[in-house]
Amino acid sequence: MSATADVLVVGSGAAGLTAALNLAETRKVAVIAKGALGEGATGWAQGGIAAVLEEGDSFEAHINDTMIAGAGLNDRQVVEHVVESAPRAIERLVELGVPFATDEDGLHLTREGGHSHRRIVHVADATGAAVQRALETAAAKHPNIKLVPDMVAVDLITGRHASNFSTSGAVHGLYAYNRAKKRVEALTARATVLATGGAGRAYLFSTAPRGATGDGIAMAWRAGCRISNMEFMQFHPTCLYNLEVKNFLITEAVRGEGGQLKIPGTGERFMPRFDERAELAPRDIVARAIDHEIKRLGLDYVHLDISHREPEFVKEHFPNIYEKLLGLGIDITRDPIPVVPAQHYTCGGVMVDLHGCTDAPGLYAAGEVTQSGLHGANRLASNSLLECLVFGEAAAQHILGNWDSLSDVPEVRGWDESRVTDSDEEVVITQTWGEIRRFMWNYVGIVRTTKRLERAKHRIDLLRQEVTDYYRHFRVTPDLIELRNLVEVADLIIRSALSRHESRGLHYTLDFPKTANDAEDTVLVP
Repeated sequence: MSATADVLVVGSGAAGLTAALNLAETRKVAVIAKGALGEGATGWAQGGIAAVLEEGDSFEAHINDTMIAGAGLNDRQVVEHVVESAPRAIERLVELGVPFATDEDGLHLTREGGHSHRRIVHVADATGAAVQRALETAAAKHPNIKLVPDMVAVDLITGRHASNFSTSGAVHGLYAYNRAKKRVEALTARATVLATGGAGRAYLFSTAPRGATGDGIAMAWRAGCRISNMEFMQFHPTCLYNLEVKNFLITEAVRGEGGQLKIPGTGERFMPRFDERAELAPRDIVARAIDHEIKRLGLDYVHLDISHREPEFVKEHFPNIYEKLLGLGIDITRDPIPVVPAQHYTCGGVMVDLHGCTDAPGLYAAGEVTQSGLHGANRLASNSLLECLVFGEAAAQHILGNWDSLSDVPEVRGWDESRVTDSDEEVVITQTWGEIRRFMWNYVGIVRTTKRLERAKHRIDLLRQEVTDYYRHFRVTPDLIELRNLVEVADLIIRSALSRHESRGLHYTLDFPKTANDAEDTVLVP
């Protein structure tokens, strides 16, 4: 059959669009998005991108900061490669027109938790949105790139989906639900790049966008790829506490520019009691400290206060946060911000090498969907967009350099819906989704115990059976597709957490509070 494109990119954020732009000089590329273009996590990123650009800073310092934050579980070769690639990645974004903040010395650099130097390039407090706009604009103008919104990925196409059934594990594209036509279509290509983001929506409270349901991780797992380190779910320390506005992140840079965490009512700073780096400690330490104080004192939130800085400084550096909170009755130049931790980033995922190659021939992955070895047990602030840029390009270059060795696209069977019907029980999906998110928050959250994890495993086993039965009997919908993937990734998170008998980085368990001497990845094999 004729291929949909030479290369299929699944996801339209920084990783996917970077891959597409690097591929498009010689190949036809189709970029599919679950919803509208730009709805992914990239556009939500407030802080910035880490890169060694300041005199006195060094690659070695950035590498060491990343390794320390990752609690020794990072792959040093990967860390070195990404850190050393960062300045050129920033140059390319500047060439694309990203309007990074500047000062008399050039690019303005800020500092965030875990970093030993100022090395965060940014566009005020809306860096991700500016990067997304620049990449999306460049991709839309390129004649070899087709941007296809409203396509919900269902499953990867492998040899078992070919008309001539094969046990080959090679990937030839994927089935996707076309929202406009309300049907599943087969999209084929010689190479497929997963850039689908993380699995934050497995939790009740998350800063991740609505579509972060672990789709790429679940699809790769079902296609036979190894998944690693799913127990390391990063909780951002400072999400706005507001009963009307959900999931609004207060960037790490607020603390980097002097913001202090305090107890409501008393105004007492508490971070110095937990870590000598105080508010600039890595995210896992800050999140656990806030969680501890909230539970100890029976609070709903703690305060993040930057009102001691000059009002004009605050407005200039955090214009979007200032305007957003002012509309909610909080003037951050005078008032503290009520904050709570929330799930923020998936450090584990599909195992890839330095080229973005997965275990399945023809399948690549980049960004939050992966476990590349960069983050280890905890991601250092502002290394996430950097990873997207470096691995998006790496995957593209490997595809181009190995084009002749990629498998031809076989004749693929269409999606069979002849044995299913429409469901009149959509409440099942809503109920199950809510149940997963609640027990994942309560049992597999910031602080864990073996008993809580075992309770979560028991629940997910029952729900997997229910969702599998539902999926087999009813026509697929976007909500059902996401629920099926959420069950899968929740199970992977729980299994990974149960298998780690220590506390390391983002995985903290009361039953094994110490860190083991030997650092090993948690690897799950289908």
